[in-house]
Amino acid sequence: MFWKKKSSPVDAGRLSSLLAKDTCVRGDVVFDGGLRIDGRVEGNVLGQPEGRGLLVLSNKGSVAGMVAVHDAVINGLVEGDLEVEHYLELQANARVTGNITYRTLKLECGASVEGKLKCVGEAPATSAQGTGEAKASGQGGEASTKVLSFGGAVDGNARTARSS
Repeated sequence: MFWKKKSSPVDAGRLSSLLAKDTCVRGDVVFDGGLRIDGRVEGNVLGQPEGRGLLVLSNKGSVAGMVAVHDAVINGLVEGDLEVEHYLELQANARVTGNITYRTLKLECGASVEGKLKCVGEAPATSAQGTGEAKASGQGGEASTKVLSFGGAVDGNARTARSS
């Protein structure tokens, strides 16, 4: 009847930098370790190429540009493509306008994506859980519609999602 909330595979202890809510950066942001954005970035947000950078975008934060990181937890607005090498979590207030590439994806009810989802990686396919969590299949998959709003319905190989 009651489900125990699963812990995230992302270690919040990796966060070492903060972009505060009243801050706007114009230009690219390149970081290593972890970055929490509560403000606005008008440019690309990039983790170091060989690093295992973690981006946390709060519900107050926004990025107008491409995001390319190892892990990401998104609860704000991204206007641009989102490329995540390992783990991507789209929380309830996440709004993404752009294509998304990921290996492992967790979707919460209320997250919205306008663009294509592309699953890449080597992890074997598993069945999706009630939260909308899915893992990549070895061949990769793609869901393409104009607007996707997730209410926890994604099939086991992350190839389709209900559109609204």
